[in-house]
Amino acid sequence: MSPDTFWIWGRHPVLEALNSGSTHQVLIASGRPPSDIVEAIREAASRHGVPVKDVPPNRIESIAPDQNTQGVAAEISLRTPASLRDLLRSLPADPMHQFLLALDQVQDPHNLGALIRTADAAGVAGIILPKRHSAPLSGIVAKTSAGALSHLPVLYVTNLARAMDEVRDFGLWIIGLEGGQNTSVFQADLSIPLMLVVGSEGHGLRRLTREHVDLLVSLPMFGTVDNLNASVAGSIAMYEALRQRLGTTPGINHAS
Repeated sequence: MSPDTFWIWGRHPVLEALNSGSTHQVLIASGRPPSDIVEAIREAASRHGVPVKDVPPNRIESIAPDQNTQGVAAEISLRTPASLRDLLRSLPADPMHQFLLALDQVQDPHNLGALIRTADAAGVAGIILPKRHSAPLSGIVAKTSAGALSHLPVLYVTNLARAMDEVRDFGLWIIGLEGGQNTSVFQADLSIPLMLVVGSEGHGLRRLTREHVDLLVSLPMFGTVDNLNASVAGSIAMYEALRQRLGTTPGINHAS
């Protein structure tokens, strides 16, 4: 397996990877009762010319020890943008659909997968991650994303702050999610061309990242806890952006 490929597991992630055209081979555990989704995997593999091997169950379990593989694994490579410029040029022409997500050193693969899953559902067109101190793309990320990883462009960049400047120069506003801000996510105008920036688990946004956003917003907190899990907070903010983009009344314009 080359450095640019990795294994994923689980029936739905493998089926989504096949449908996205990113799969090199599929392994299916022998001796299991037939099922509709395994048959769909075989059909999709045949349609895309991807080889399928029936292997002993321990072959698949060795790929993902202690994981719920559901008896299916696949070797995949993702079509990542060659550069940030390529990602920006691929954005839809309609400003209402120009929506990116940046994650500032999210290191938990389950959080990363959950954020990718929500981003795909909420209409995000691409995700930007710093190369250092970010969770790598992996089978756990793919499984947690429920297959969304195979469909959503994910780009790692060397310098997130510099990337934010390039995104702004392209015409998108940069809004960071950070606790304790005077402006709530429900007051900001998220219907504009936008890159939402979500910080890491426990630390939030780094100082340099905060200095490069156009506006910091927070989620109102009325309970005894003072923060939410990064994937939960990011998901709420993404869906507020989607709510506004669907045509309901937006909040204040942060440029005013």
